[in-house]
Amino acid sequence: MKQVKHWQDPVNAAAGAWLIVSPWVLGFSGMTAAMWTMVAIGIVLGAVALGATLVPRQWEEWTEVALAACLAVSPWLLGFRSNETAMVNAVLVAAVILVLALWVLVTDKDYLGHTMDRPAH
Repeated sequence: MKQVKHWQDPVNAAAGAWLIVSPWVLGFSGMTAAMWTMVAIGIVLGAVALGATLVPRQWEEWTEVALAACLAVSPWLLGFRSNETAMVNAVLVAAVILVLALWVLVTDKDYLGHTMDRPAH
């Protein structure tokens, strides 16, 4: 069995699963914009994070960064900031996704282009 390169990727996949079920668990499934935002971003995040778990690529981490940014601003852009539960869920999950994706990007020497191993010129 292949070992997972970054533990952060399965955690982001779990965050994607959480986003999919969170409108029903937290009780805002009646807010169409919030519900569909969570479900859509959750599906895409889950797929990207699963791909990053199985075949790690730098672009997958950058995609997670972009998804986190979209999720973070969605309450204001899509008009569900008045629902505190949906807004807090979006912002907190976005923060988790962003931190984990950036963590991988700044700590994986394969993604840094080995710049840390090169002598200064």
